[in-house]
Amino acid sequence: RYKRAFFIEWRVFDRHKTPLLKRADYLLDTTEENAPAMVSGEALRAGLQQTTTQPFRVAPFFDPGVWGGQWMKQHFDLDPSAPNYAWCFDCVPEENSLLLRFGNVRIEIPSQDLVLIYPRALLGEKVHARFGAEFPIRFDFLDTIGGQNLSFQVHPVTEYIQQQFGMHYTQDESYYILEAEPEAVVYLGTKTGIEPQDMLDCLRAAGRGEKTFDDERFVNQITAHKHDHFLIPAGTVHCSGAGTMVLEISATPYIFTFKLWDWGRLGLDGLPRPVHLDHGQQVIDWQRDTQWVYDNLVNRIEPIAEGEGWREERTGMHEREFIETRRHWFTAPVTHHTHGGVNVLNLVEGAEAVVDSPSGAFSPFIVHYAETFIIPAAVGEYRISPSGESVGQQLATIKAWVRG
Repeated sequence: RYKRAFFIEWRVFDRHKTPLLKRADYLLDTTEENAPAMVSGEALRAGLQQTTTQPFRVAPFFDPGVWGGQWMKQHFDLDPSAPNYAWCFDCVPEENSLLLRFGNVRIEIPSQDLVLIYPRALLGEKVHARFGAEFPIRFDFLDTIGGQNLSFQVHPVTEYIQQQFGMHYTQDESYYILEAEPEAVVYLGTKTGIEPQDMLDCLRAAGRGEKTFDDERFVNQITAHKHDHFLIPAGTVHCSGAGTMVLEISATPYIFTFKLWDWGRLGLDGLPRPVHLDHGQQVIDWQRDTQWVYDNLVNRIEPIAEGEGWREERTGMHEREFIETRRHWFTAPVTHHTHGGVNVLNLVEGAEAVVDSPSGAFSPFIVHYAETFIIPAAVGEYRISPSGESVGQQLATIKAWVRG
């Protein structure tokens, strides 16, 4: 039922909702039980329009999972009684809420409403022309510290997602390592010299419960360290291992992940977790073997520019991916510019930073460690500086945007 809603009904409803939002007289928010809130449609649209002129965050969403870990619980002040937290959607407008305050009234709406109503100011002309009213960049967290391996998986290549699911782009992604335990690894690409059919036969037998999948024979296990960046273009088999805190930076074509092996686990409902080997075997790129992976997907970091108190590095993504990522290390203010396209950033090192406008176009915006924030295309020039207890220390941001 959930998948039917996610893939079909919600998208149909969005088509009806968009014209209604543009002319609605009032919006009634019933998110909190027995605490309805209401604003006029005019005020709502003004609030959304103002959001496109300044930095903002969406409301993060945390969820447990069979492989989930303990790092987010400890670092994000989450419910300590929860068994674990596996996911955090920290910039996925289809999944996250947007909070708007009108005087004493706080309204919670889907973040996607902003994308639907003001896509040009938010995304920029070129990004909007390419993707329409869809937010193409996704930042989320995968926590396996104190947890287990993610499902071994692969994402469909472009032509397959077009033919089978009617989507015009696919979920290329990357893993940026926020934290890693000493023995942590990322599973990425197949080992050189294996026979594809042998691996598929082993996966199929494992799926039937006849044996476990011999991952050491078939898949590269690459040691993961803090601030490593692993690139994962579609068609590359992959998963993060236990003991990693991953900031996943990816494209956002809703959810199309083909699980190949789930390490013999049951889901939180006590039932075997499904795999999608029939789909997956159609899209695995067997040329992404050991040497190719190390040459193309592991820490492809190169210096770009530097100034007094800062330096900029290109960290990815792969040439098949439409997202560009840059890391800035800084102890002094760094000036950025959207160049007409939406920017998404995360503070990956340091306790606190402030985002402000050199021209005073918006109020200063405070961000904290591991928080994702969005800079709408319409903002143009902005500046990020150490703040609070981080003044005098080295900080780092990772920034993503759609390549021109």
